[in-house]
Amino acid sequence: MSNSARFDVCVVGAGLVGLSVARALVDSHPGLALAVLDKEDEVGRHQSSHNSGVVHSGLYYRPGSLKARLCVEGRRSVYELCEAEGIPYDRSGKLVIATDPAELPALDELERRGTANGLVGMRRLGAEEISEYEPEATGIAAIHVPEAGVADFPAIAGHHAAVLAETGAEIVTDAEVTRIGHGVDGVSLVAGDRQLTARVLINCAGLHSDRVAALAGVESQVRIVPFRGEYYRLTEDAAPLVRTLIYPVPDPRFPFLGVHFTRRIDGSVEVGPNAVLAIGREHYRGAKPDWAELRSVLGNPGFRKLAMRHWRSGTSEMLNSRSKRLYARLARRLVPALRREHLVAGGAGVRAQAVDPTGKLVDDFVIEEAGNSVHVLNAPSPGATAAIAIGRHIAGRVAPLLRG
Repeated sequence: MSNSARFDVCVVGAGLVGLSVARALVDSHPGLALAVLDKEDEVGRHQSSHNSGVVHSGLYYRPGSLKARLCVEGRRSVYELCEAEGIPYDRSGKLVIATDPAELPALDELERRGTANGLVGMRRLGAEEISEYEPEATGIAAIHVPEAGVADFPAIAGHHAAVLAETGAEIVTDAEVTRIGHGVDGVSLVAGDRQLTARVLINCAGLHSDRVAALAGVESQVRIVPFRGEYYRLTEDAAPLVRTLIYPVPDPRFPFLGVHFTRRIDGSVEVGPNAVLAIGREHYRGAKPDWAELRSVLGNPGFRKLAMRHWRSGTSEMLNSRSKRLYARLARRLVPALRREHLVAGGAGVRAQAVDPTGKLVDDFVIEEAGNSVHVLNAPSPGATAAIAIGRHIAGRVAPLLRG
């Protein structure tokens, strides 16, 4: 690409969502001049590769919501793509286990949502039936969800990038977007040392999506708050304690699913994640804290309202984060044979979670249009699972702009 170039569409963000949007657009508009811009040196560097690898079924999400519809469609698309292209996946199924009578109403609600969202083959289990699927797990009741599984999401991102390159689309890395303007010719962008113009801008910048929207002059009501999820991994001798995926009944107040077990594609078993406020939008294990970002989050009125409302839960998450003993105690509710010495440090991810001005964690996907730009402002879990469907959804919304 020259330092000055013109495109029909520029997509900001080369994660799973951005790449899926680009794929959907070139599939539906052959010959489209398209560029995908990313500030990193390769695709899928953040949420796309710092996740558990779970292909979510659509069990948790409010029927009729964008999240529910796109998760179900996206899950089918993930399995179809992996099967067609030889990308590793395992439709392993999972258990969601209640360990306390107080959790039974929430388990009932999950079963209702799963049925409403069209999940096939769900089975309600009594305490004695749990061991049919997971011999080391215990609880008072559970739901078995056969359509859940795991996949190699970084490989999916790489596949999308390779196909896009074959179609003539340009993927431009080391190109952080620092300026966005609007004119009669469309949108102008400065990305790294390049200047670009496009008829349509699509913002899929994930952890930085609200910042990119602000550069484009969009006054959104939501703000990205980065939540860090920390994982442990089971030692090799403890890995046989878990066959597939084991989840607790989630707290309905939060969009997080609680500490759970995931047998990944490579056969390793992860435990986690928790959810604590990240000190920066890219605060992975070993990364330097971004204190300026923390001050910005703490100064946000919506976050302050959230913190005041849920300070007890937040304090508990921070304590569990700092203590392997407490983390193991949480996990042992589901798998009693687990011991603290079975846990070794694993990876960490940062979830881009939108918070609204009232202090509410935004539960559904948020996709906003502004003139000739579209902004994906909230696409956390199940964003990876839903990405292909999100791409098709946005391509449909963008089509009128490309005809104009």
